[in-house]
Amino acid sequence: MMTIKQMIISALIIAVLMTISSSVFVLNETEQAIVTQFGKPVGQPRVTPGVNFKAPFIQKVQFFDKRYLAWDGHPNQVPTKDKKFIYVDTYARWQITNSLQFFIRLRDERSAKSRLDDILDGETRNAVAAHELLDIVRSSNRKPEIGEDFLEQLENLDSISVGRDKIESMILKKVNERTSDLGIRILDFRFRRVNYVEEVRNRVYDRMISERNRIAEQFKSEGQGEALKIQGNKERDLAEIQSSAVKEAQVIRGKADAQATAIYAGAYNKSGQSRELYSFIKSMEALERSLDSQTSIILSTNSELFKFLKKP
Repeated sequence: MMTIKQMIISALIIAVLMTISSSVFVLNETEQAIVTQFGKPVGQPRVTPGVNFKAPFIQKVQFFDKRYLAWDGHPNQVPTKDKKFIYVDTYARWQITNSLQFFIRLRDERSAKSRLDDILDGETRNAVAAHELLDIVRSSNRKPEIGEDFLEQLENLDSISVGRDKIESMILKKVNERTSDLGIRILDFRFRRVNYVEEVRNRVYDRMISERNRIAEQFKSEGQGEALKIQGNKERDLAEIQSSAVKEAQVIRGKADAQATAIYAGAYNKSGQSRELYSFIKSMEALERSLDSQTSIILSTNSELFKFLKKP
């Protein structure tokens, strides 16, 4: 069993260890801290990474992030100077630059984000209401590249006087003026998205659909006209080809008939046997044209055809 002396020594060792652990804290590279005593800050902010000391038991340490922090705004319906109602979604990046001032004014990051909501949303509303929609959407007066004929109307866009980038810079400047005594600094502010309210957006979509349908009908009409033109040219060319073919066939047939007639005439004008052969051939051709398997014919004995049949 432990003696009283050993128990006292053990208690002293435990007390010393507790005292040391209560008086030492470690900061890493991403943190900064302040020391408080009974809820009030004591001394300067601790920003150097490594081992730091404080009074044991009666003092506590409040840690704060040293890195860049994100702020995401909520989409808000805001009217522009030219009375266009739009939804504006924004975001920003901020940093705690003075942890002592930050603790005195805001206490923690949750309170800081709530305060930033009021400041950033308010300045955003003021800036949007003071400028026209075109200034919020565009950043320069550069000419858009036109790839289709129906987009030529984009060349007539009105010029902007301020622009989106300058409006964001103006908001950033005013916000930093309002947060200068809070121990924080806004590093960047941007419009994430700008869009019409749903009612107006539906009307814009309907207008876009109608415009695309009109363009589609125009293309379809032009295509049908071109198809009819091609069909007409095809029928005209086909008629010309057929006409030329018929003409050429008639010419060839005429020449052939003339040659045949000349041959027949030459044969007829020769000897009697040639004339008989010519008569025989013409008679046979007449019979071939006149008779078929269902035709009956009656020939008189004086018929030339009967003569050839009687004496072949």
